[in-house]
Amino acid sequence: MKRWYAASAALLVVAFAGFGYAQQPSGEAAGWTVLFDGSKLDNFNQIGDANWKVEEGVVQADKGNGFLVSKNSYTDFQIRAEFWVDDNANSGIFIRCSDPSKVTAENAYEVNIFDKRPDPTYGTGAIVNVAKVEPMPKAGGKWNVYEITAKGPQMTVTLNGQRTVDVQHDKHKSGPVALQYGAGIVKFRKVEIKPL
Repeated sequence: MKRWYAASAALLVVAFAGFGYAQQPSGEAAGWTVLFDGSKLDNFNQIGDANWKVEEGVVQADKGNGFLVSKNSYTDFQIRAEFWVDDNANSGIFIRCSDPSKVTAENAYEVNIFDKRPDPTYGTGAIVNVAKVEPMPKAGGKWNVYEITAKGPQMTVTLNGQRTVDVQHDKHKSGPVALQYGAGIVKFRKVEIKPL
């Protein structure tokens, strides 16, 4: 009888372990879509004259001015993006761009990457003209992770695990995502999005 209970218990443990394993979401099953994986820019259109190039697992630019604009539009979503910038970089991730052919901080939300912005209240970690950051974190010279969530009017921004923005704003409802090159050296290693 003890042997039967032991065998039954062992089978239950194996069954639950297998069920738990089967329920572990992969990136696709969890709803995440990889926009950039270090190899191809198939999910983006390029506007402007920034010299974006893909090499050694990153897309980078160091001259010109422009954007990589996602081909799809998004309304409610989470973004995770890994980026590296030098100290002089001017970059950002623009969300809900209402005009994908001419992206600005007026027709989109600009989650800024700009350590040397003259007005640091809208520098790295801020949403330009919407949500200030105090004190401004620094992103230059290292790999960073931005986590951006937009659900209805509620937006949050987290840089390297530190919440920098938690704001409600409803000017822009939906649109593509855009990666900016403005100055310095800018690299993106991985960009993924999850509609909510």
